[in-house]
Amino acid sequence: MNYQGKKAVVVGGTHGIGRAIVEALLDGGAEVLLTGYNERNIEAARAELAARVVRSDTSDLTQIAALGDRVAAEFGQVDAVFVNAGVAYVRTVEETTEDVYDRTFAVNAKGAFFTAQRLAPLVAEGGAMVFTSSVADEGGSRGMAAYAGSKAAVWSFAQVLAAELLPRGIRVNAVAPGFTDTPTMGVTEATDADRAAFREIGDERTPMRRHAHPGEVADAALFLAFGATFSTAVKLPVDGGLSRRLG
Repeated sequence: MNYQGKKAVVVGGTHGIGRAIVEALLDGGAEVLLTGYNERNIEAARAELAARVVRSDTSDLTQIAALGDRVAAEFGQVDAVFVNAGVAYVRTVEETTEDVYDRTFAVNAKGAFFTAQRLAPLVAEGGAMVFTSSVADEGGSRGMAAYAGSKAAVWSFAQVLAAELLPRGIRVNAVAPGFTDTPTMGVTEATDADRAAFREIGDERTPMRRHAHPGEVADAALFLAFGATFSTAVKLPVDGGLSRRLG
C-alpha cells in the first residue's frame, strides 16, 4: 500500500501486532511515531526501524500528556492513531488479585481511554483511530476475566468516540484479534511451556486451525484506518472464525 505523505502514531508498536503495523506503514512511505514500554524492545525498534521511537507508559497520564506534546511538536496533525498497547494475565476469577486487576485496567482501559482523549485533537479531519480489542471481549473466556472486561471497555470507548468525532469526519474502529503468533502469544509473563500450550490450544480451537500472523491483523487495522472510508464504529474480528463458532 502507498502511505506516502501520511503520518501515524502507533501506541504499543515495538513488537507483535503493533510492530507489524509500523513496518507496513514504513514500507508504504509513511512517517511513524511509535511507543513502547519494554526497554529491550524499544532499543531494538530504534536500531531496526526508520521511525520515531518513544518510551511511554500507557498507564501514566503524565507520560500520555508528554506523548501528545511530542506528537504535536513533531507532526502537528496525524492521519491515523493506532491504540494497540495492552497486557494480559491468565487468571481465573478466584486467582485474580487486586494488583493484576488494577494493572490490566490501567494499561488496557484507562491507558486506551486517556491516550485517545489526548491524541484525538491531533487527528486531522477525515483521519482515523483504530483500537485493538480482542475476541475475548465477549463470549466468556476462562481465565481471562480482567482482560476480557478491559477489552470490552475498549470497544465501548471506541463506539462512543466514533459518535463524538463524527463532526470532524474522523472514523473510529477496532480490530479484534484471536490467537495470534506474537513473541508473547498475547499473555504477559508466559513461559516457553505456556506459549507452546497456548499455540496448541489456539490451533485446536480456531476453525481455520492456525494462529494469525501479526501481519494479518496489521492488514485489517490498516484497512480500517485508510481503506474503509465509509465505516465507523466497526469491530472487525481477525480470528480465523473463532468468534463465529464455525465448524
